[in-house]
Amino acid sequence: MSEAASTRSQAGRSGRPAPGRTGSADRLGALEPLLRAWLPRQRWFAGKGRAIGVLRPVSAAELLPPGSSPGLLHLLLDVDGDCYQLLLGVRPELPPALAPALIGRAEDGPYAGQAVYEGLGDPRLAALLLERLRSPGTLGPLRFDRDPATLIPAGLAPRPLSGEQTNTSLIYGDSYILKVFRRVGPGVNPDLELPRALAAAGCARVPAPVAWYEAELPGTEPLTLGVLQPYLRGSDDGWQLALRRLGAGADFTTEAHALGRATAEVHSALADALPTVALGPEQTARLAAGMTARLAATAREVTSLRPYEAGLRGAFDALASSRGAGVTAQRIHGDLHLGQTLRTLDGSWSLIDFEGEPARSLADRRRPEPAVRDIAGILRSFDYAARSHRPFAPSWADACRAAFCEGYARTTGRDPREDPVLLRAYETDKAVYEARYESRHRPDWLHVPMAAVRRLSERERPAHRLPPPASDSSALIEQLSSLPREQPPRRPHT
Repeated sequence: MSEAASTRSQAGRSGRPAPGRTGSADRLGALEPLLRAWLPRQRWFAGKGRAIGVLRPVSAAELLPPGSSPGLLHLLLDVDGDCYQLLLGVRPELPPALAPALIGRAEDGPYAGQAVYEGLGDPRLAALLLERLRSPGTLGPLRFDRDPATLIPAGLAPRPLSGEQTNTSLIYGDSYILKVFRRVGPGVNPDLELPRALAAAGCARVPAPVAWYEAELPGTEPLTLGVLQPYLRGSDDGWQLALRRLGAGADFTTEAHALGRATAEVHSALADALPTVALGPEQTARLAAGMTARLAATAREVTSLRPYEAGLRGAFDALASSRGAGVTAQRIHGDLHLGQTLRTLDGSWSLIDFEGEPARSLADRRRPEPAVRDIAGILRSFDYAARSHRPFAPSWADACRAAFCEGYARTTGRDPREDPVLLRAYETDKAVYEARYESRHRPDWLHVPMAAVRRLSERERPAHRLPPPASDSSALIEQLSSLPREQPPRRPHT
């Protein structure tokens, strides 16, 4: 079971928030050496592998009265141009249960002699954060807000959600989940903006935010810091569900079809609620040029990609030559894969985590794009699941891919396979992204995207085209089972 549920600053053109005038430099002074050692060890810190240069406070706010024990300090830090959110607990001594959260002991300054630790790991401090969200208002640079139609109960016990990398989430009483964003920037985060727009449009496929908090700093738009949403207790994570079905040799096409319909409903609601853009030849050419540039940059870094670079580039050249007829850009999920989906207890599908790819700038993540980008993400995710199985199950993946597209077409009236040039380009772009990610973070899994790279680089069979819709699933599976099997991967994808 899953436990989940561009603005200029005073500093110039970077879009980074200007340093706050809240006495934060005094607070940070004694903490700086502790944080310089602690930050690079955190899973959500993006600057791994290099020494921290600039570390300066943007803002600081005490969430409890001075002298409280424990105390809770909210910090926004500029670390080499990236802004990070920290919630630091302060106690004279840490109880044994909180020992893993220790950052260090301050030697001087206002916290001299005190233990400074990761505050979100302390149930008392995590509970305080929920209380702030229950009572809208401001505290220094922080503004807490909520949906007035939702009554959030008091006294919900917090527990951390394990396994996250780019953010930190807390579950409160199996009723709500709070995502605390770690790397933040000016402007509303899509994980707040898009679910609120979908809720206003009456789309029930995405849990609606019930509370959130932001930082209001001079010279910038507010920075979204955290979002509280209903926790879909008992839901199945789409990735884990797919792996279980695959391991049992069970069909997953019914679920894939339903997920296609759910994805299409979300895309349709976003297109109705927020502006869309018709892409002309110039915009399509720029889109293809961006993909080509990412390919070139990745090939310089991932040497195993280089033999396939020319073939992959052909997918982007074909897109640039297509003149963009009928392509519409809209707001999308931006990082959609099976792990961003939940099948709820009633059997329906929900989409979660609308933050987009964290490595991209906030302005980039809020830019309209063709919906096929999300579709390509799910299609690649089916391939990842299939390659986690020994032997590799290509027929299972292709059947799921086809069923997803059929479900999507059932809602929108247009099958994504009807535009193979656009679909191939986005699948190729996604596979290139995956190759770079795996090369950097999980080299043992590089073979998974590289299998797609080899397939997608073939000019004669450019996208290993999905089979056309079949009249029944059994016929489709029988047809797909005759396709040649590739060698099993060296280790499963988990």
